[in-house]
Amino acid sequence: MRPLFHPAVEDVPVEAILHALSDPVRAAIYVEIVEQECSRNCSAFLHLREKAIPKSTLSQHFKVLREAGLIRGERRGVEMHNTSRCAELEQRYPGLLASIVKAHEIQLADEARREKKVGKKRVAKRKGNQDNPEWTKEDFAQAVPFGRLPHDLQKVLSSRTRSK
Repeated sequence: MRPLFHPAVEDVPVEAILHALSDPVRAAIYVEIVEQECSRNCSAFLHLREKAIPKSTLSQHFKVLREAGLIRGERRGVEMHNTSRCAELEQRYPGLLASIVKAHEIQLADEARREKKVGKKRVAKRKGNQDNPEWTKEDFAQAVPFGRLPHDLQKVLSSRTRSK
């Protein structure tokens, strides 16, 4: 097996840290690792925020985090265990990681509030008119990027295309 690359803290540029944490999945992984006092197995992140993440994608995310100097990976048999290098990086860039982690927590709270608000709107709309639910641009924008449309939206769109 190839040895893992862990840059020295002095060689970690702030741009690498910001790039690594610019991806929401990597930011979520890093926040979870930081919050744990013990090392975390890579497989613990197969389901992150109720979304399945393929192992190959996780491997790439961990590689980016490791090469940015944010985590230290250690092989234990066939498993890879990751720990945060937060203390080391705090000495190099005081307050940077704490600010990023706090900003991530604020963003997650905002997303949860928005989802709750959108969920209430959808329920209210469906109660009002079961046969022809009205979808907002927000509903459509949330459904389409994931490559799937909710069943009732598919029904509405297919009935509109058939009638034309």
